Amino acid sequence: MRTPLTLLLASVLALVPTALPASAEKAPADLDVLFVGAHPDDEAFSLSTLGQWNEDHDVTTGVVTVTRGEGGGNAVGPEEGPALGLLREAEERTAVAKAGVRDVFNLDDVDFYYTVSAPLTDQVWGGDTLGKVVRIVRQTRPEVLLTMDPAPSPGNHGNHQQAARLAVQAFYAAADPKAFPEQITREGLRPFAPARLLLGGARGASQNGPDCASTFRPGNPAQNVYGVWSGRASRSQGRTWGAIERDAQRAYASQGWAVFPDVPSDPAQLGCDFFTQADSRVPFPEPGTAAAAAPTAILDGALVGAAGAVPLGTLLDLRPSTFDVRPGTPFTVEVTATAPSREPLGRSAAALRVPEGWQVSGAGELGSPAPGRTGSATFTVTPPRSAVPGDRARVAATLTTERGRGYTDRQVEVSPAVRGTQQLLPQVGQYEKWAAELDVPQLRGLVPPVLTLPSGGSRRVDVVVTNVSDTTQSGTVRLDLPAGFTADRAESDYRGLAAGASTTVPFTVDNSDASLKTSNEGGDHTYTITTTSADGSSVSRPALELVPATSIPQAASAPAVDGAEGAGEYTGPSLDISRLWEGAACLSAADCSGTAKITWQDDTLFLLVQVKDDVAGTRLPASDCKRHWRTDSVEVTFDPRGTSENTSTTFKAAVLPVTAEGAPCFERDADNRQGPGAETAPGTRVASKVFPGGYAVELAVPMEVLPGAVDPEHLGMNILVYDSDTQDKTGQTRIGWSTWGGVQGDPYRWGVATLPGYRPPAGRPTTPPDPVIPDTGLSSLDSPQSLEQAVRLRLPLAGGPAAKASQRGSVTSAAGDRDVVKVTLHAKGAGRAHLHVRDDRGTAGSRVVTVSGSGTMTVRVPLTRATGAHPRVVAGWEAAAGGTLASQARVR
Repeated sequence: MRTPLTLLLASVLALVPTALPASAEKAPADLDVLFVGAHPDDEAFSLSTLGQWNEDHDVTTGVVTVTRGEGGGNAVGPEEGPALGLLREAEERTAVAKAGVRDVFNLDDVDFYYTVSAPLTDQVWGGDTLGKVVRIVRQTRPEVLLTMDPAPSPGNHGNHQQAARLAVQAFYAAADPKAFPEQITREGLRPFAPARLLLGGARGASQNGPDCASTFRPGNPAQNVYGVWSGRASRSQGRTWGAIERDAQRAYASQGWAVFPDVPSDPAQLGCDFFTQADSRVPFPEPGTAAAAAPTAILDGALVGAAGAVPLGTLLDLRPSTFDVRPGTPFTVEVTATAPSREPLGRSAAALRVPEGWQVSGAGELGSPAPGRTGSATFTVTPPRSAVPGDRARVAATLTTERGRGYTDRQVEVSPAVRGTQQLLPQVGQYEKWAAELDVPQLRGLVPPVLTLPSGGSRRVDVVVTNVSDTTQSGTVRLDLPAGFTADRAESDYRGLAAGASTTVPFTVDNSDASLKTSNEGGDHTYTITTTSADGSSVSRPALELVPATSIPQAASAPAVDGAEGAGEYTGPSLDISRLWEGAACLSAADCSGTAKITWQDDTLFLLVQVKDDVAGTRLPASDCKRHWRTDSVEVTFDPRGTSENTSTTFKAAVLPVTAEGAPCFERDADNRQGPGAETAPGTRVASKVFPGGYAVELAVPMEVLPGAVDPEHLGMNILVYDSDTQDKTGQTRIGWSTWGGVQGDPYRWGVATLPGYRPPAGRPTTPPDPVIPDTGLSSLDSPQSLEQAVRLRLPLAGGPAAKASQRGSVTSAAGDRDVVKVTLHAKGAGRAHLHVRDDRGTAGSRVVTVSGSGTMTVRVPLTRATGAHPRVVAGWEAAAGGTLASQARVR
């Protein structure tokens, strides 16, 4: 589906000087919607929506997948690394095809391991990924961008966060000729401004059934959230789109999804795919209307024109002079409307809508915008003095023209003169900085401030006080803590805080009632911060999260590491590790539960973990001792100083209590140095005993293998159990000691241990060594499916630039000869050719050759099997000077 909008959007917001002419060349890849995710399967829960749009409205969608998921598990075979990436790419292409999606753009960044850290993801992926996303947007010119949640919400994969941030940045950068100018000046691309940007998912509540979209109530009432019901039936397939989506999800067999159960057969039990709008350059359906609850709501204004609406190609924007508005203080709002490139809007006017009690002044006349021309109007808005600080409000504009009507809105936040907030976690602070630098204040504050506190312990809690007024302020900060918590003082003052400045007011908070629940069983304890100033007071409601704590005693002598508890070996408390943190609840204590005991002696930690498990999972071969979550296993984690932002500075060891050969095995995963245990944790000893109804695992971990000297007053620690009751290499339940969603990747929410009497050896560094992180991902040059797509779309590979015309190489012909295919390759310069013999069954042979200079050569590609129907050679060329090209030739 193409619209007049394609011709106009590049001029939006003065980012491109003039609208494009009607004769502008069509992009070689022509998309309506582009989804940006981190891994194969990230789009899997939006396929119902994409399929409906494709079938009902001929909407063409593409998917950007930053990595091929090489860091994930494999429930179908031993492949890992690039081989697993090739498998997962094939799964993704099979899955999305069920929703009518044909184009998948892999960016070749590496999926290193599960992390909740976007900063670590950005560090590993490198600084070129945004340029690749922008290049694909400019090449494919989609009107709608869909992506994931960019915020560090608890359990949100850091790769997902970073992919979403790249999509948000690309929404603006792709339209800006100053961003990646070489794509314009050297590669011949044009700036392009997508019309609408939406994030997958929503914060709020709804009900299942056909009214799921209209009954959704967002947590932030100023947000625009759209739902597409999965219970609608496909005309061509005669089943609900929810059922079709589930079939597509089962294609991700390597991730254990082949066993996903059927969705309910009653459509009334099916819900919506929800999307939260982050920005729009065009009119969109007014919240609360039937159009806003329709399956086309996300397409309206960009790809679909509703009855009575302004013509497609109309731009409509609303810009408050500030996001933080003050009670009783006026601010301005500018509304601009731009006519499509070929059609005038006629006489036009804008009217502003604000919350009840807010005052508006200003005329809304926009003149009569001619084709491609803009009209604007400025309003003054004054919130009442009674406006509640901290509330988000919607400021909306309705556009009336001779050609139809339109609607747009923006959020603003009522701000006090002085704001007091609990200090942010490092990842949350980094996210807030990103949102501020990108100037997307509507994405601020998505993660409520939390700090962890060990059960029965204490910590410093800083309140950051910011003066957002234009005068110097003084006042107080008061903490109102829930029962079971005390502070060194209830109130403290601040003095002479200059306009725009911030200061920190510290408190020490104690958990005075160690019987309070911890972790996800009730460990979130909300409290109130009240900040006063000369202009009044404001309130924020952060939370303290209690994590379990323990004291690890010194052993009189080193326990025997034999998988059993000897007399007097473990004198410390027995830790309950039976709390659920992910997956299905245990059916009983016999189904899955456990305890752990810990001690130390000399410079070694000893752990004994006893697990009740009445049904055993798959016995993996010792050679496949990795990706422990696929079967029964125990994971032990240590953060030596208890201060890690992510697991790259921690130690994580996973033990499989039994293998196909019988003995246990252990490995390190997603930490400072991953790999087989003997290589990455020398000196560590593991033993196990497997018995009817369960197993026991015992470890001895030399503290010298931890990434840094242990702080005996604050050792971060967790013990997690993965339970599988099947033989298909899938886990069903995860239990542990400190339990939150995604806790295996979030050291901030691990428990805390002390080691009375322990002192690390003198000279042991407290700074962790640089992490060893997997950095090998599959190259699109070695992906025949990516090469075939590149040939079809006439695009370079992996979001990178094309090889220059003077440096290209391509196949010109191919001929079969028994067990080889002879390929004629013509090169205009030096480079490497990745040659793949393909047929309808897949790949029958591959070879990589290095070419030293220009000329024509014949390359023999050996076959691993006889070729079948439609044999061909697909080639990827990587020029020595940079850039790629894909080509293809039929095998004669």
